Amino acid sequence: MILNQATKKLTGEPSRHENIMSRFLELIPANSSMELPPKVFTDMEGEFIDFVEGQTLTARFPNKERYMNPFGFMQGGIIVAAIDNTISPLGYSLGQPNITKEISTTFKRPIKTTDRFIEVFASMLEKTSTHIVLQAEVRNENGKLAAKGIANCVFIKERA
Repeated sequence: MILNQATKKLTGEPSRHENIMSRFLELIPANSSMELPPKVFTDMEGEFIDFVEGQTLTARFPNKERYMNPFGFMQGGIIVAAIDNTISPLGYSLGQPNITKEISTTFKRPIKTTDRFIEVFASMLEKTSTHIVLQAEVRNENGKLAAKGIANCVFIKERA
């Protein structure tokens, strides 16, 4: 987020992330009680880098030393949090508000301390009247597949 603010100060133009976030806010009902972006996305310094409305969302998350497990690889829970922080906004844009009921993740290769960031590419697999199924691929900065995730998200009713 700091990079985005610096970019805006230098150019006077909103960053790609800010443009995508503005579009998401337009897609979410005005009376929604959702906080966007959620604090965890901000804490992880997530940044939206691509959005194809109705299809895909890509986010980038920096790799930080504090995210490392004892072996020096990004902890799996951080990777799953990055997946959840990418699929959730995509799910909001594809249907009514929903929450993640289940995420299944398969790890392919570790994210090393030398990887400066990960990118999460999310897309929809299925949508019914009660739920939406989303998938995500996590890649290291060299574009190599590090993990895959599938999430089943259930639609929730708006609070009155």
